[in-house]
Amino acid sequence: MKRADQIPNKIFELSAAIRLVAQWRVKGKTIAFTNGVFDLLHEGHIYSLSQAAAEADYLIVGINSDASTKRLKGESRPIHNEKSRAIILASLVMVDAVIIFEEDTPFNLINQLLPDVLVKGGDYTLDQIVGANEVMANGGRIVINKMVEGFSTTGIIDKLK
Repeated sequence: MKRADQIPNKIFELSAAIRLVAQWRVKGKTIAFTNGVFDLLHEGHIYSLSQAAAEADYLIVGINSDASTKRLKGESRPIHNEKSRAIILASLVMVDAVIIFEEDTPFNLINQLLPDVLVKGGDYTLDQIVGANEVMANGGRIVINKMVEGFSTTGIIDKLK
């Protein structure tokens, strides 16, 4: 995308994303989904998102809200607020849609979107991936990307300290 003014149009509420997924499916397109906090975007994130995008025609990224991030990562997080994180992710060429979710896990998003491919990083095992059973029961598949060593948000924060 060359038009930066279109970046906010890639950020969706769940109801709008459900309609968008239905439109893509009518066209015979496949949908991949991944999620995370994406607090300080780094090379590992870019690799993981690129790999996720390669798994389907469209990539949806769920990001934890600020409140959800605080519950999961502690009071000092997130570094960037949810709007900033959503805009940064939406500006990436490999990301087709971004959804902020309030819950601690993306189970509700996954269960309602039922992507064709659910993608997580290599620090997860199949039994730890929220929504994996629902996606597989719907005929979808799970992909676990390998991790890029030496890149983590926590590591960056520790280095800054």
